[in-house]
Amino acid sequence: MLRRVRSWPQGPRTAPGVRARRALTVSELTGRIRGLLEGQFGNVVVEGEVAGFRPSGAGHYYFNLVDRQASLSVALFKNRHYLLTFIPGDGMLVRVRGAISVYGPRGSYQLIAESLERAGEGDLLTLLEQRKRGLAAAGLFDAARKQPLPLLPRRVAVVTSPTGAAVRDLLRVLGRRNAGVDVVVVPTPVQGPGAAERIARAVRTADRWRLGDVIILTRGGGSLEDLLPFSDERVVRAVAAAATPVISAVGHEVDSALCDLAADHRAATPSAAAEVVAAPRSELQRRVAALRANLGAALEARAQRYRMRLERCRADNLARSLLLALHPRQQRLDEARAVLSHAAGNHARTLRHRLELAAHGVEAASPRAILQRGYAAVTDAATGAYVTSAQQVRPAQEVRVQLHRDAFRAAVTAAEPAAEPAAEEPADGGL
Repeated sequence: MLRRVRSWPQGPRTAPGVRARRALTVSELTGRIRGLLEGQFGNVVVEGEVAGFRPSGAGHYYFNLVDRQASLSVALFKNRHYLLTFIPGDGMLVRVRGAISVYGPRGSYQLIAESLERAGEGDLLTLLEQRKRGLAAAGLFDAARKQPLPLLPRRVAVVTSPTGAAVRDLLRVLGRRNAGVDVVVVPTPVQGPGAAERIARAVRTADRWRLGDVIILTRGGGSLEDLLPFSDERVVRAVAAAATPVISAVGHEVDSALCDLAADHRAATPSAAAEVVAAPRSELQRRVAALRANLGAALEARAQRYRMRLERCRADNLARSLLLALHPRQQRLDEARAVLSHAAGNHARTLRHRLELAAHGVEAASPRAILQRGYAAVTDAATGAYVTSAQQVRPAQEVRVQLHRDAFRAAVTAAEPAAEPAAEEPADGGL
């Protein structure tokens, strides 16, 4: 459908009777603006977060100083580096002193830094760190939930800006390494307001409709602010929830986003992501050839083992193998028999010696042995109770006296209790 396009007026319009003013050149207007700004803001101190830090080949530092509502370009030239105590980095909260200047070729103003000092941690880094801890606690970064990538995907869904350099680099590498891979580009803005929601929606769409065997979420490099949509919680959750394996290739090697942690694989660049999903045909051919060689070698080795087993099954080989197998066992049996016999003899001699010692002990403790030495055992003739004290008998009581070989009876004529032992006198005569 054609649309009507209104043509822009070709010349200045002036009201009748009004004298036309002389038009300023771009350089003249830029010079006037420079005079106003440099005169008004010749020495200012500005605080903000570093974003898009990029050192130049000449050694100068260029970056943006940002807050939640605005951004300011800053240039720190090499001759001021000696004043620095640190190297600036994205997300740092810094305080910059310098003067406002206008860069004519681009028609933009910038802050020419004279000094730079740290002012703490930036709001963006703090926000990202808090979000990272929360998503990690929810298990979205766990290695156990990550999926393996397909070896040879037939179709790749690329979630990116269709006009960016990332998709061109990716398509170039895919075409060079494996022209048989189909590519489906799911277009989405990769920065700016509303980018996070549209990126998450594009990932969900690619996953729901199976637009690829693997999803590549990618964009080129940029500042910390530019990459913020890829650290949005909606994007991270969409990546983590995808049933299709996801490769995150956001920015360059030094860049990082939270979707990198949730993805099944992280590639340093868009080109690296293309290399991951598209193995070169020459590499595949080399691997197939190596597998064929390994398979042939394995089959030949197995056949050789079977031939050797069949050779050992011949009659003469079986007899020799049987003798070789029995000989060491017979030898071990003879050695075991000798060891067992020797041990049994030693044990029998030990038991015999212990038995002799026990017999001598029993014999020495036998009452008959005591009676043989001239002692006698006296018992009450009526009750048979042993008499061990003179207090147990009375005159005319009949007792039985047992000697070593025989016994006799006797009558008690008198009891003779043992005399009390005399008290010993002191050695000193009682002194």
